Amino acid sequence: MQGIRRRYLHSGQLRNSSNNTCNLPLAPSSNARKWTASLVLLAAAAFTGCGGTAVTSSQIDVAPSAMISTSLFDFGNNLVNHTITQTVAVVTNTGGHTLQMNPAITGDPSYTIDPVQSCGARLAPGAKCSMIVSYTPATASVPKTQEAVLNMGFVNVKAGTQQAVSLSGMSAALTPGTVTATSNPQVALYTITLPFPGSVAVQFGPSAGYGLTTSAQATDSGGQQVSIFVAGMRATTTYHMAATVQFSNGITATDTDHTFTTQALPAGVNPSLAVSTPSGLTPQPGVEMLNALNYLAVTDLSGNILWTYQAPTPVNQSSSWIEGVKMLPNGDFLVGISPTFSPFAGTISSDYVNEIREVNLEGDTVRSISIANLNSELATATCAECHVTLQVFHHDVTPLPNGHWLVMANTFMYLSNTTTPALTNAPPQNVLGDVIIDLDQNMHPVWAWNEFNHLDPNRQPMGFPDWTHSNAVIYSPDDGNILVSIRHQNWVVKVDYANGIGSGNILWRLGQGGDFTLVGGTDPTDWEYAQHAPSFTSPNTTGIFSLTLMDNGNDRLFPSGFTCGSTGEPPCTYSTVPVFRIDESAKTATLTFHKIESSNLFNLWGGNAEQLANGNIEYDLCGVGGNSYVNEVTQDSAAQTVWSLTSTGVNLYRAYRIPSLYPGVQW
Repeated sequence: MQGIRRRYLHSGQLRNSSNNTCNLPLAPSSNARKWTASLVLLAAAAFTGCGGTAVTSSQIDVAPSAMISTSLFDFGNNLVNHTITQTVAVVTNTGGHTLQMNPAITGDPSYTIDPVQSCGARLAPGAKCSMIVSYTPATASVPKTQEAVLNMGFVNVKAGTQQAVSLSGMSAALTPGTVTATSNPQVALYTITLPFPGSVAVQFGPSAGYGLTTSAQATDSGGQQVSIFVAGMRATTTYHMAATVQFSNGITATDTDHTFTTQALPAGVNPSLAVSTPSGLTPQPGVEMLNALNYLAVTDLSGNILWTYQAPTPVNQSSSWIEGVKMLPNGDFLVGISPTFSPFAGTISSDYVNEIREVNLEGDTVRSISIANLNSELATATCAECHVTLQVFHHDVTPLPNGHWLVMANTFMYLSNTTTPALTNAPPQNVLGDVIIDLDQNMHPVWAWNEFNHLDPNRQPMGFPDWTHSNAVIYSPDDGNILVSIRHQNWVVKVDYANGIGSGNILWRLGQGGDFTLVGGTDPTDWEYAQHAPSFTSPNTTGIFSLTLMDNGNDRLFPSGFTCGSTGEPPCTYSTVPVFRIDESAKTATLTFHKIESSNLFNLWGGNAEQLANGNIEYDLCGVGGNSYVNEVTQDSAAQTVWSLTSTGVNLYRAYRIPSLYPGVQW
């Protein structure tokens, strides 16, 4: 090129490959940029020949050229003394020459350039580099932003080339939370205000190592106060706790450590509990929910009481009963509260608590509906089978995925041989049956199922005129129908609920005299009798699925000619825990597991059974005299006892394992 410059620029001529002389319309110039353009044109002419397309200097960009990917970058929310590092811009050399630059930030000192990862002083043609900036505010700025400008300091670029990126961010300090006592002696209230949107959970434990956590509670705006009940602590014990915050932009923070000392258990909650793990196997993790009728208690797997809720004491009356406790998706508990005596005992005073309640961890009632209010609603309801007068909520209440509640209550109907339904094998009398009501989110009745419309009152296996004595309603997610455990019929029936639009017809009856053939057991002996609380043990809940329950055995039948209790024969009363594989199409019920208890553990009433996450079966022998026995056993022929809890002097109507006191959290 130097040779071209010396030999031809002054003459304005250049020979091509054919040795032709080309006259170029360029003259020497003192301007360095014009000299460079002339050289480029001369080189182009040498390759294309004089007959080629002319190349002009205006078509060639010989000055450095650059492009920045953005002119604005917002770091968003940040905490004081916390660093956010981001790529704020990408620089591209779009010219044919090395780009020189000298980037610097002016404005708020919270912003600094990363000297190692960011663009250097030179960038080759066609290359790219990133500007990495850190935002570390030293002071809070809320509600204002902290602003600065990143200037790239490009050298010799065309006039008007973008040089700057505006930077912004907002910072705040996390104010320490507070911990206060509640009316529940084992529950603290942790309150903290978030400067930005995010979620809060509280970690807690007997030391600053914590070990337990609550579920998270979210906020959708800054400056919002979050209050979380911290429950799951032993009585008269000092605990450490600290909130952990996950802001919406990914920043995390931990509050300072707080301490809280729980108080003694409330009067009247003093069960004698003993726990053992005889096989050395590891039980399913979690905590145990104990429904002792006049109170609820949650224990750890060592038998230490972590939380309680007592049944309300009515005015001038004895205590109420709590039945059917379930955890709701928001962490509250759904319970039925009823008088402690049967409707046959006479008129139920309005002094009694007879209602369905949602209660929080402190024990406060969040919302409720009384039997009187529900009866008023039923009087004007338009749903079929809703026109009925209820007596007492009892045994169970089931929350549904759509937020509805299925509540169980009983009702009297005077029956004779001339009524509908007709009672032909007993004298005319008041008969007690059960009704299931579907309450929507506003606790209005939208569907009802009255057993008097679907069962024959002349079938009276036990307990008549307490004709049905139902004790559980189970929702089947796969088809939207329900199972109802009817103790005094020795049946579990499937009802056409269809998520609230079903006919109420009974689709099948499981048990002696029902619709299934028993496989793998002796008919009629190995059916369920006076059973409680069925639950699904398979992922699917229709077609071919599995079901377990507490087979109390009060009304057990034996084959003809068999004398129970005689020498060498089984006793007349004993309880079992079966698992039935139900085939709805083939109408078979196959015993795949059958834990038969000895007669000294005969469970006269109450109890439940369920499959745990580890595949074991847990069951509650509630009514063994004044004691209860809760066992986790392997689901195989050995049925090894993995974990057991004995309650002496207190009957546990139901007992079951839950992951923790918080939905979605495993302890």
